[in-house]
Amino acid sequence: MVIGASGQIGRPTVDALARDGWEVTAASRSGGRDGTWDDGVRTVRLDRSDDAALAALVGDGCDLLVDMVAYDAVHARQLTSLAGRVGSAVVISTVSVYDDGDGRNFDTLDEPDGFPAYPVPVKETQPTVAPGTTSYSTRKVALERELLTAADQLPVTVLRPGAVHGPYSPLPREVYFVKRNLDGRRRRVLSYGGASRFHPSSARNIAELVRLAAVRPGTRVLNACDGEAPTVAEIGAAVDAVMGVKTETTFLDGPPEGSVGRTPWSVPLPFVFDMSAAERELGYQPVGSYADSLPETVAWLTDALAGRDWPECFPLLAQVYPDLFDYAAEDAWFTA
Repeated sequence: MVIGASGQIGRPTVDALARDGWEVTAASRSGGRDGTWDDGVRTVRLDRSDDAALAALVGDGCDLLVDMVAYDAVHARQLTSLAGRVGSAVVISTVSVYDDGDGRNFDTLDEPDGFPAYPVPVKETQPTVAPGTTSYSTRKVALERELLTAADQLPVTVLRPGAVHGPYSPLPREVYFVKRNLDGRRRRVLSYGGASRFHPSSARNIAELVRLAAVRPGTRVLNACDGEAPTVAEIGAAVDAVMGVKTETTFLDGPPEGSVGRTPWSVPLPFVFDMSAAERELGYQPVGSYADSLPETVAWLTDALAGRDWPECFPLLAQVYPDLFDYAAEDAWFTA
């Protein structure tokens, strides 16, 4: 059973499991079906917050439960209450749970001297923030801790993705380059010398990790990222190559100047995560590189943007990055 099956990670996960021979029940709020799924995939509507509905759906039991949308300790207890009827679980968490060891983390990014200085790469043994209810990160830690305390009853693989990319994303960072190219912008500015690295996680690579964990039940916490962590300049060049355009890039040595030079990957220090544990424990090898995944993402974004304003298409992205396309400020910067 896959909870959150119609989402960005759920779609390729259902496909990967079905291709691997699993009989899959794809549960989501909409009960929708992806066009790539095998006809044998069963789709059902499910309100994730309805304990009774989830318990009824599990029924007498399932060998594997994959949860894309579990968010906090409440959801963890909902899953562990089903322990006697579920063989094993795979649950999606996030790399934002990590602390740098000096109290800096994703929750302190905007505070003075609050940007985390993580080791490169970050291993799963890195400290995390304290569990709680005050932020996305603290809630995800609470989810992890609650699940791991019940490991003797329910084997669970916790996966921590980075900057997730691929079609159907509510936060498609690649739109920064795709929309600019569609708008005919042939000059851009990148802060921090274009060297910022925020480790990407292809939805298809996450699905591969789920597939591998499904046939190796156990309790473990694993980073869930791509095989490489390209710089923001390399990402821009890769998008340009897919779209067949040439762009002149100017680099700022330091941070963005207002909105100029700011991208969804612009970080002064790298976020890079170690994948050796997944390789060792699951035999993980990425199913594709970042560049391999881009044509599908670019095509999806191009279709989504056709005739629509980008905040209408991606309201969450617009909320997090409201000034991504401040062309007037950028033009004034170039003129100055």
